[in-house]
Amino acid sequence: MAKILIVEDEPHMRMGLRDNLEFESYEVEMAENGRKALEMLDNQTYDLILLDVMMPEISGFDVCKQARKKGITSPIIFLTAKGEEIDKVLGLELGADDYIVKPFSLRELLARVKAVLRRTGSSDTSQSKITVGNLTFDFQHYEAFQGDTPIKLSHKEFEIVHHLWDHKNEIVSREQLLKQVWGYEAQPTTRTVDNFILKLRQKIEANPNEPKFILTVHGIGYKLVI
Repeated sequence: MAKILIVEDEPHMRMGLRDNLEFESYEVEMAENGRKALEMLDNQTYDLILLDVMMPEISGFDVCKQARKKGITSPIIFLTAKGEEIDKVLGLELGADDYIVKPFSLRELLARVKAVLRRTGSSDTSQSKITVGNLTFDFQHYEAFQGDTPIKLSHKEFEIVHHLWDHKNEIVSREQLLKQVWGYEAQPTTRTVDNFILKLRQKIEANPNEPKFILTVHGIGYKLVI
């Protein structure tokens, strides 16, 4: 049973989300503000976080930013009344997994929740550990090591490596990565993908300026060469 944290300052919305998610057999906990959410995230692990953006004191964006800095890799879906592209881009850059704009239907929300949980679920144990360049990845536990030394990677970085591994030695377009890793049908920005690839190369490649594993296919996307 997936465990979901709802972070929402509006009581009726918070309780309504809880009731509907529990009806779908999810385990649900709630936080009424960002400060409470960060306290709970320090002591609990969640399979998914539904995070309102517009909250007093600490915004959802700041909660996401602080959580990712602490190494919390739980997938995050932002809930917000804002729908402009600039906000979507900011949410993705901060490490969100999806973005749903209020008002939304219950059917849409449940579909997004199921899609994110499906994408971030435990992988086949036969492929749960791989080695790429300097790093060994454990997808089942979302851990990475250089030798015996733990290396911090974001949830999105794990998902990108996982998707590239599933399509190793094949060209993967930026649009495909945005759709499969972030879950967006429409392309918010390819710069998001490029920024994450740059960060991954700095951790994986012996010389990030002359990559041997994650190669750029100009005008299309990337290829993981194994």
